[in-house]
Amino acid sequence: MQAASPLVSLIMSLFSVLLPTKMWFGPSQPITIRVDAKTPTSLVLTKFDGTAIATKDAPSGDATVDLRTLYPDLNAVGTYVLFAVPKGKTVDQFVGTPIVIEVLADKAQANAEVVKIKPLQYEVMTTAEGAMTMTFYYDVAPNTVDSFLRLSGEGYYDGLTFHRILPGFVIQGGDPKGDGTGGPGYSVNAEFNPQPHKEGVLSMARSQDPNSAGSQFFVCLSYDKTQQLDNQYTTFGKVVDGMKAVEKIAATPLKDKDAGTPVNPPVIDKAEVFPVTPGHNPYAAMGLGAPAK
Repeated sequence: MQAASPLVSLIMSLFSVLLPTKMWFGPSQPITIRVDAKTPTSLVLTKFDGTAIATKDAPSGDATVDLRTLYPDLNAVGTYVLFAVPKGKTVDQFVGTPIVIEVLADKAQANAEVVKIKPLQYEVMTTAEGAMTMTFYYDVAPNTVDSFLRLSGEGYYDGLTFHRILPGFVIQGGDPKGDGTGGPGYSVNAEFNPQPHKEGVLSMARSQDPNSAGSQFFVCLSYDKTQQLDNQYTTFGKVVDGMKAVEKIAATPLKDKDAGTPVNPPVIDKAEVFPVTPGHNPYAAMGLGAPAK
């Protein structure tokens, strides 16, 4: 028997019921998805805010479908999420891992779009003070989210510290040098967006150059102080569970209060990336895969 290619193995490990035939689709190419369901199953496409998009011809059970045919909305630039839902059930009872569909403007062709497919994922960042569950703004900061998830999945953040702590403002980490000057060896262009720097929101640290974000990130503590950062730094996610751990890190003793230098910088033990599953969907709080109101 011929072994599966590395790409196929990766796809199978990330997707369980909804299986894209590839990760990128060019302008006007069919967006083909294999629905590998054991029971009658329908597809539910939503915008990233959870708003459902209607279709007249949703498949049932095992099938290979062209999403462009089912959902003409996918010809418009935007970020969408596709769920597999058993017949007669609601979207919060989805099966498998939902997929994120990013429809991007094709810079080489006017009025054309390319499509990128990825699994909907979340992260758990573990510290001695507790664990933080993080969800991500795929819709407004896709490149930043991709970079953060890739670094996390490769173990980049494991063993790094929160090297800057400013009580009531932010806790900042992700620097391999531990002094605020390090990074991954590349920069991510700014993706300033309307998501505010409210309590628990994740945002990227940078220098005076807006396009200088790398691996350093911060967690906001109080919007009274962090609202000044809106549209100046790239918000890309949120701590949806584990704010007690954030608060404990924020209470770390400091040797230089002005600089926010901790006596003993709290360590990130591990940053793990997981696919959303029916048993654990942290995005429900954002309206994705949540029960209808």
